Amino acid sequence: MQITDKTIQRIIGDVLKYGVRTVLAISTIGGLIFLYNHANEQADYARFTENDRSIIEVVSDVFSGVINMQGRSIIFLAIIILFCTPLIRLLLSLVSFIIEGDKLYVFITTLVLIIIAFSMYFGFGH
Repeated sequence: MQITDKTIQRIIGDVLKYGVRTVLAISTIGGLIFLYNHANEQADYARFTENDRSIIEVVSDVFSGVINMQGRSIIFLAIIILFCTPLIRLLLSLVSFIIEGDKLYVFITTLVLIIIAFSMYFGFGH
């Protein structure tokens, strides 16, 4: 099968479409589980505690919480998928630009990916 720009654009569209649908389904399930388990609790908004941990710790805790069917962790999984959806789109765009031989857009897309990776690794943004 010949990979063309049209094929990659269709794949990118499908990734975005199905990514958002998946996030909607997962977050709804997580929200229902969370409400079922915590319906009678009252939120304490008087105190705010910053949770400053590495991304690896957070993702590890989310996956262990998903295995234990914790609603909050399932909602966080949906947020992680929502964050990864445009990253996948960016990676597919990079592949498309490489196939087309468009060096300027390969450079720009690679630079954006490096900035995102740097920000995630070092925790910049808060």
